Amino acid sequence: MSPRPYRLGQRQAATEQTRARILTAARELLAESTGFSGFSIDAVAHKADVARMTVYHQFGSKIGLLEALSDFLAAQGGMEHLADAFRRPEPLDALDEYITVFSRFWNADRLVMRRLRALAALDPDFEHVIRARDERRRQGIGVIVRRLVEQHGRPGPEAIDEVINVLFTLIGFECFDTLAGPTRSIQEVAPVVQQLARAAIGLNAEQFPTSSTGHISAERGEDEGKCFGAGMC
Repeated sequence: MSPRPYRLGQRQAATEQTRARILTAARELLAESTGFSGFSIDAVAHKADVARMTVYHQFGSKIGLLEALSDFLAAQGGMEHLADAFRRPEPLDALDEYITVFSRFWNADRLVMRRLRALAALDPDFEHVIRARDERRRQGIGVIVRRLVEQHGRPGPEAIDEVINVLFTLIGFECFDTLAGPTRSIQEVAPVVQQLARAAIGLNAEQFPTSSTGHISAERGEDEGKCFGAGMC
């Protein structure tokens, strides 16, 4: 038997280990008090103890590295559960689940997320990656809002765009980070956002109380979940 498949497997494993080491180094660089402002391919390569060209070979460009880092953070933050929100037959339950999943994600690595988003205001590569993911989050909200209109008649047609904008803000990192502050837990923050979301939609909180998001129903929304279940950091 030829040793070629074995060598290929070893090579693939080594490549994956190198990729993981680079992504870990990028995340650690952003977490450092002095390293995040000097984030670059060279700095990440130095931190990971690899050649600069190794980073380019793995990710192609700085944007490619940032996309992969965002996927890495999304996986660590449990964003694969976002698809569960779109499987909920009741759109209010879907909205609650959507908020809960994003709250967990924002809370998973708040310092790094804060710096990623701060650098988006200064660096066009960071801005490109963050803006694209924010847009996917907005699209996911739009799917849920259209289902609310179909099933509950709210919001009214003239208010749909404004409600999407408000929900987009409420479910964003900046809102979560402000509400959480230094001491509040996700268990305290997520219900507040859910209540604010209902107010924005124009639904009575007593008539439509926030739901428990522990049970997952797998009916409508399978395709929507596949579309929005990943890459939304």
